[in-house]
Amino acid sequence: MTVSMRVMSAGDGYKYLLRTVAAGDGDRLLSTPLTRYYAEAGTPPGYWLGEGVRSLGAGRITVGDQVSEAQLQLLVGMGRDPVTGEPLGRAYPAYTSVADRTSGRVAALDPGIGLSARADATAAIEAWPAEEFSDSGPS
Repeated sequence: MTVSMRVMSAGDGYKYLLRTVAAGDGDRLLSTPLTRYYAEAGTPPGYWLGEGVRSLGAGRITVGDQVSEAQLQLLVGMGRDPVTGEPLGRAYPAYTSVADRTSGRVAALDPGIGLSARADATAAIEAWPAEEFSDSGPS
């Protein structure tokens, strides 16, 4: 048996759940032996649980209802009510990718610097994320 772990975050993290939990490709009845659950491929579908369920969906979701792909995308992917689509607090922050930040910093370099200085500055900009998180880099 192989066990894997994944980082799941707000925003795109719901896509992992869509590929596994919400897929429902390994549904198991309670009368089925637990060994079948572990031997089959896939993961059982997700169900709404907990006291907070009644505050979602304007009362149209109840404990025990199966979680749909659209509901999961709204709730985890967008931070919105899974039925009404209303925001549930502040929107998730949108971050610029490392590649975009790097290219922006390179583009902002002084156009008057020489080729050698530009190459050194570009190399330092491109190496920064790796140095930031290595043992030898700045902390």
